[in-house]
Amino acid sequence: MALLTEHEQRKVAEAIARVERETDAELVTVLAARADDYTYIPLLWASLLALVVPGVVHYLTGALTLNLLLMVQWSSFIVLCLLFRIPAITTRLIPRSVRHWRASNLARRQFLEQNLHHTVGSTGVLIFVSEAERYVEILVDEGISKRLDNQSWEVIVAAFTRQVKQGQTLQGFVTCIEACGELLKVHVPATQQKNELPNRLVVLR
Repeated sequence: MALLTEHEQRKVAEAIARVERETDAELVTVLAARADDYTYIPLLWASLLALVVPGVVHYLTGALTLNLLLMVQWSSFIVLCLLFRIPAITTRLIPRSVRHWRASNLARRQFLEQNLHHTVGSTGVLIFVSEAERYVEILVDEGISKRLDNQSWEVIVAAFTRQVKQGQTLQGFVTCIEACGELLKVHVPATQQKNELPNRLVVLR
């Protein structure tokens, strides 16, 4: 999974700069390779399958001696652990709800870590993407949420999510930033020239 190059990251920063000229909102973008390493997932699935499958085979056929059963279980566990640690397979083993929950938690942590809750007028906006989970979220501080409800962002998030799934992360960022800008310049128009937070794309590898 390739994150954006430095040149592509500059394009995101330039899009943010253009939007912030017309609004008091402070936009920060974060791109994570994945929300979690899910280390326990391969172990959990490998343990369950290694315990259950050879046991079921032995119960149905009686073909395995006790020693052979134990050897098959251990061998299965080791092979499955290695197989399930392949990122593409690991992701498929994780329920969608768990993946999105982890990504959502990371987005909220980033909102705080990037100091979006300390902007003048509480006008911070986080555009967050986790590529492995194909997850997109827009979080806003109370200075904006009082003027725009969550439904205002749903269409933008849905469109960006589709682009991430299609591997168009850069275009998705630019389109999302511009769409947010159209809303923000109407509801949170610029009253002063300021730039409290960096425009650069924050990349979490």
